[in-house]
Amino acid sequence: MSGNATFRSSNATILAVSAIDAPIIVTSAQIDERLADAYARVGLRPGLIEGMAGIRERRWWSEGSSFVEGAALAGGKALAESGIDSSRVGLMINTSVSRAHLEPATAVAVHDLIGLPSSCQNFDVTNACLGFVNGMQLAASMIDAGQVDYALIVNGEDARPAHEAAIARLASATSTSKDVFAEFATLTLGSGAAAMVMGRADQHPDGHRLIGGVNRAATEHHGLCVGDVEMMRTDSSGLLKYGLELSAGLWRDAAQEFDWAAGADVYVIHQVSQVHTDAICRELGIDPARVPRTFPTRGNIGPASVPYTLASVADDLSPGDKVILMGIGSGLNASCLELRW
Repeated sequence: MSGNATFRSSNATILAVSAIDAPIIVTSAQIDERLADAYARVGLRPGLIEGMAGIRERRWWSEGSSFVEGAALAGGKALAESGIDSSRVGLMINTSVSRAHLEPATAVAVHDLIGLPSSCQNFDVTNACLGFVNGMQLAASMIDAGQVDYALIVNGEDARPAHEAAIARLASATSTSKDVFAEFATLTLGSGAAAMVMGRADQHPDGHRLIGGVNRAATEHHGLCVGDVEMMRTDSSGLLKYGLELSAGLWRDAAQEFDWAAGADVYVIHQVSQVHTDAICRELGIDPARVPRTFPTRGNIGPASVPYTLASVADDLSPGDKVILMGIGSGLNASCLELRW
């Protein structure tokens, strides 16, 4: 019996996917400089982030701007590129991990900034780095059911507060090498935004069809990466080990429903690090040349990384290309979606 939850979409298509960059570039060398004394004290060398993760730089939002504004900008851009007027959007899902407060939902601020109609249902869906992919599946289900004609999925992430807090802790006189590695994943995060407009395939035959996908859980590992607004502590080696195990099981059982073993034109993998990407390619037998990479200059933008990376290669895709979106989120959960471009 398959350990996957499988779904297929009958009438959902992607009309546009867009990305917005945060404007301030922060290099790994700059972070190394701020942590130089701490590294020397605990016996580590600078270059750890770029050497281990392959991340040269990431982005911050400017002072006075926020991830909410970024999400709204990405949403407005996607609507403009799709040619769909905002008044026709019936569903808006925000998938940001970043949040300024617990209530109300971040979605309401994005809804207001974009100027979506009062008839547009809006809410947050959060599931670590899988939130956007989950939002796509939920939107597709509502489109298939005839509840909405158009859906907008948005995401904005802000790594700056997490970076500043982690650097301050690690630079303190009491930090240890164990602390550095526990907060290493925090320093790989990036800021940015992305959005996608989805609609009815019977009304938009030139859109990019969402074929379906699979989901799989291994929630016994939910303690490997735990974060809040103050701190994120990660067992990076455990996350990699059990994430690969989860992905391998998902991929194996997906063969009962999808022909992914025959290969795809592009694999858009959640952007974590060079180690993670190489390991996923080896484990699943994926051609690394078909895996676009944005982590070297953007870092891990959380749920925005899959749509951001898809947007970065969208102009190079051809009609009929098979595109597989792949992600693992802390918890652990894994998802894969197939698109037919």
